[in-house]
Amino acid sequence: QVQLVESGGGLVQAGGSLRLSCAASGRTFSSYAMGWFRQAPGKERELVVAISRSGGTTYSADSVKGRFTISRDNAKNTVYLQMNSLKPEDTAVYLCAAALTYSSGSYYPQASQYAYWGQGTQVTVSS
Repeated sequence: QVQLVESGGGLVQAGGSLRLSCAASGRTFSSYAMGWFRQAPGKERELVVAISRSGGTTYSADSVKGRFTISRDNAKNTVYLQMNSLKPEDTAVYLCAAALTYSSGSYYPQASQYAYWGQGTQVTVSS
């Protein structure tokens, strides 16, 4: 089992940057593929970026490609989301999630594939 705690959210102007962190408890962080999702009011939860347990495979949604980058440091039990060139439509609660996997190179696109979730951190981008 793993517990996830996000940090780094806040209010930023359009065009600015934020770096989110998700710290995981436990000794087996490297056994989990990780994902960052977001949910805006009245909208469905959507996958933003994902990363394999090894860090060698990543995925970015088309809406954030070229602007957002996911990375992980397995020694620090932490996954990061670097967000650049932020837009007002990026405003949402951002949640990190973990999926236990035996595959070192796989990421997971569906929320239902993730068993563990953080509480979320609010990101607000003003125009």
